[in-house]
Amino acid sequence: MNRLIDQIVGIVSALALLAHTVFLGVFLFSCIILRFFMPTAGLKRWVNTSIVMIAATWIEGILWWINWVYQPKWHIEGTKNLKHDEWYLITANHQSWVDIFVLYHMYLNKVPLLKFFIKKELGYLPIVGQAWWALDFPFMRRYSKAYLEKYPEKAGEDIKETQKACEKFSYVPTSVMNFMEGTRYTPAKHKTQGSPYKHLLKPKAGGIAFTIQALGDKFSSLSNVTIVYPNHTPTFWDMMCGRVDDILVRVEDIPIPKHFSQGDYQADAELKLEVQQWVTRLWQDKDRQIDQMLLEHEERKSLKRHDLAG
Repeated sequence: MNRLIDQIVGIVSALALLAHTVFLGVFLFSCIILRFFMPTAGLKRWVNTSIVMIAATWIEGILWWINWVYQPKWHIEGTKNLKHDEWYLITANHQSWVDIFVLYHMYLNKVPLLKFFIKKELGYLPIVGQAWWALDFPFMRRYSKAYLEKYPEKAGEDIKETQKACEKFSYVPTSVMNFMEGTRYTPAKHKTQGSPYKHLLKPKAGGIAFTIQALGDKFSSLSNVTIVYPNHTPTFWDMMCGRVDDILVRVEDIPIPKHFSQGDYQADAELKLEVQQWVTRLWQDKDRQIDQMLLEHEERKSLKRHDLAG
């Protein structure tokens, strides 16, 4: 019976999400069309602001549904003193599509709207793909090793696209979000990689290095987010069905060495090694943090059970 109820909740959630998306999609596409015909830069900026407001409203609606219908238990540390007029560089471990809504729950309307690195193929999704394009989300093309062996001249093009996409973010305060693992964690991927980390895949330093170089000294630090689902990692459908319970999040501001923004990551072997070692240390610490967060969560549960029994 519980499974049946979960499936019904999932279907209702999917229909509500579809209606919410289509309704706001009408306004979104109207603004996108308007932007092509705006005669001045000032009017185009006004339309761009409207597009951001529509996107924020779409996300707010989803977060309202998550918090008032599913009612997950949030345990969040380290998000004080956020400002809407500063640049933010954010990274997090990646396990599920739910991570994206976790990050928006933490940062929406507190910092500039998060801009994620999006796989180019996802740009063809109806409505949301066009929204990402209109919001200047950076689209990434990832080449496989087999493809690069066949077309070696394509090597490095994905990094160049990263840098080009980020350069436009230098004009207004922006929050750039990068999942350094490059893909969602699964036990199979962890085993295939031979990852040295207990809870994480191997991080990729290139994307974040070029983001730092493209935006110079706009970033004062890296917001290092660690997300833990202690009971089970929910899929997108789990979220739609309300099967989301405890969500643990910890944020640490990590200073970015100033010279990272001044060198040439691709050409300077010494700088490249230094950035990679910096990222490795971040990931080693994140792996330890996950163990600590899981232990603290178990201690809280144990204490609560003891209190109830008493």
